[in-house]
Amino acid sequence: MLNIDYKITPQSLLPDLKNLFEMAGQKINLTREHWNPEKGTPVYTEKGCWTTRGWTEWTQGFQFGCAIIQFEATGDQEFLDYGREMTIKLMAPHVSHIGVHDHGFNNVSTYGNLRRLMREGLIPEDEGELNFLEMALKVSGAIQAARWTQMPGDLGYIHSFNGPQSLFSDTIRSVRALSLSHQLGHILMGEQDHKINLLERGLQHAEATARYNVYYGTGRDTWDIRGRVVHESIFNVNNGSYRCASTQQGYSPFTTWTRGHSWILAGYPEQLEFLDSVSAEQFNDLSVDSLSGKAEILKRFLEVSKAVADFYLEQMPVDGIPYWDTGAPGLVEMGNYLDKPADPFNDHEPVDSSAAAISAQGLIRLGNYLKSAGDFEKGETYFQAGLTVARRLFGEPYLSTDPEHQGLLLHTVYHRPNNWDYIPAGRKIPCGESTMWGDYHLMELGLLLLRMAKNQPYYRFFN
Repeated sequence: MLNIDYKITPQSLLPDLKNLFEMAGQKINLTREHWNPEKGTPVYTEKGCWTTRGWTEWTQGFQFGCAIIQFEATGDQEFLDYGREMTIKLMAPHVSHIGVHDHGFNNVSTYGNLRRLMREGLIPEDEGELNFLEMALKVSGAIQAARWTQMPGDLGYIHSFNGPQSLFSDTIRSVRALSLSHQLGHILMGEQDHKINLLERGLQHAEATARYNVYYGTGRDTWDIRGRVVHESIFNVNNGSYRCASTQQGYSPFTTWTRGHSWILAGYPEQLEFLDSVSAEQFNDLSVDSLSGKAEILKRFLEVSKAVADFYLEQMPVDGIPYWDTGAPGLVEMGNYLDKPADPFNDHEPVDSSAAAISAQGLIRLGNYLKSAGDFEKGETYFQAGLTVARRLFGEPYLSTDPEHQGLLLHTVYHRPNNWDYIPAGRKIPCGESTMWGDYHLMELGLLLLRMAKNQPYYRFFN
């Protein structure tokens, strides 16, 4: 169980945040110096150097998003210029990509962050550039929403790159793309000019994910533990009926792949913040199965958020850094591993610090949401849990201080079942390496806390 430190404040983390962004700037520059864009997108490191994996280019937005966040945190114009330049030069194919569920990762991290900076007055407003950014976001949200599998009962989902039968937990964070497109007044046009509401479609996807990928301890199956998350759900595409749980990157469909869990833990609180800003009238004519109106939808999203947050508090080691899967077979060799800090240098199962970085942000956002809604006690528990995890990540052995290592966040894992992660000489499991999404989410977590520590406007993707 996570041992929550209730004494940490965002202000007390300011020295750690200063060090974080000093290191981040070095890593971004090191990557720029050594990475050839003709190779594709850097995904994870081997021996401290970025390498690629030609599965999908889902991490490119994180690469340039890191530079944009670095500018925001430090004011260093060099990083803004680089993020802008590479967004214009390389990101257009991601806007029109019909083959992936990753639009929220790639396009909100680049076009979305640049638009947000302009809207918040952190960079000068340029009408032509703003129109360009907003057009990209409008189209991205609509194209992501078109990757759709319809289900009975006014439900459906954005299907993963595995095909129309596949619903990934990861994709809840791509609902951000639909949210921004809707916020900008855009719609998806279908057959015979049928107008598809992007808010409705995002909510239908979120409810399908909540219903089938998240468990609530209600006896749904033998392994129905409240707050457990399955990576993938499989459906019969002929009639939209649910068939079974599955996984691509976890150990089994009956355990919890912790990064899949983290996407849920970050995605729903983030959507709670967004939906809270949407007028009640916009929910009136939406069809989301049994959910009706803004209040019911917010209540449902809060139910999901609290279930997965409680699972995280109960099922993680005391420092909140998860192993890559809660049912990974080697964990039985490690004794009472939940009763002590995670050990990234053990000989049995790797940790995944990227899941911790994503989850910490979700815990902080959920805590803030509940405190603003009047539930201070529960909100404070989640909020302080997020700070506890963040402080652990901002120091060694997780923050990379080696000037030759190109990654920022160490001990992350990409695809353990496929054995893609580098195992150092003399070790039995992967350790000591970085992933591009791990670096991005550590920096995003740092930016969230930096703004809070300095009493600046709260960081939200839709500001």
